[in-house]
Amino acid sequence: MSAVDIETKRKLREMGATDLLEAIESQDEFLSMALSFDERLRLIIDHAHGTFTDSKVMGLIRRAALRYPNADLRQVDFIEERGLNRNTLTTLANCSFIDRHQNVVFQGFTGSGKSYLGCAVAKQACRHRIRAHYIRMPDLEEAWIQARDKPQGTTKFLKKYAAFTILILDEWLMDRPSEDLRSMLFELMERRYGNTSTVFCTQYKQADWHTRLGGAAHADAIMDRIIHNTIWVETGTYNMREKTALTQP
Repeated sequence: MSAVDIETKRKLREMGATDLLEAIESQDEFLSMALSFDERLRLIIDHAHGTFTDSKVMGLIRRAALRYPNADLRQVDFIEERGLNRNTLTTLANCSFIDRHQNVVFQGFTGSGKSYLGCAVAKQACRHRIRAHYIRMPDLEEAWIQARDKPQGTTKFLKKYAAFTILILDEWLMDRPSEDLRSMLFELMERRYGNTSTVFCTQYKQADWHTRLGGAAHADAIMDRIIHNTIWVETGTYNMREKTALTQP
């Protein structure tokens, strides 16, 4: 069965079934001699499906534009100084919070691993074949400024960023947003509320958000669409960036 003639190969490629063709050609003729036709066919399809799935996941990870593409929840350092809650991160790893349209906040000092954790959660979502996207707040603001100068630009911008099943906003409230940016954030959070999940990576505790958001009606409205259905994860004060630098040769 592993010997495929030229015409059959052409037909498989024409149908876009290259994964299936590769699975057939990779099957060892000698080792599979004792298998029935059904067993060999099952192995071929399993191989092809695995290749297809891996390719789709890798594509999702690539398009997520992660700051740390190698981030992995399975490799998180749980040293005591960080005070990370292992049970909470285990819960995040199964991505059920996305099904419930919950948000996540990673809050802690500079270098405490917020961005890494945000990317790790996004990557885990990609493994579940969920569409994710990472962006820093300064880059989101720049994209918004550019969108305003284009026909239908703001509509397309909001549609794009509202559509990601999970959106990671890094450096959240690092800079105080302008009135125009606050208006955009309100509209974006309104569209995402109850439909998707947003991950916020920030140095600021919840008590500081209202002031950072301008302290007026927009601040109330934005926070109202974030804080009531959110998993809060404190990443502490321990500087993981310094630890990594010290342990590298």
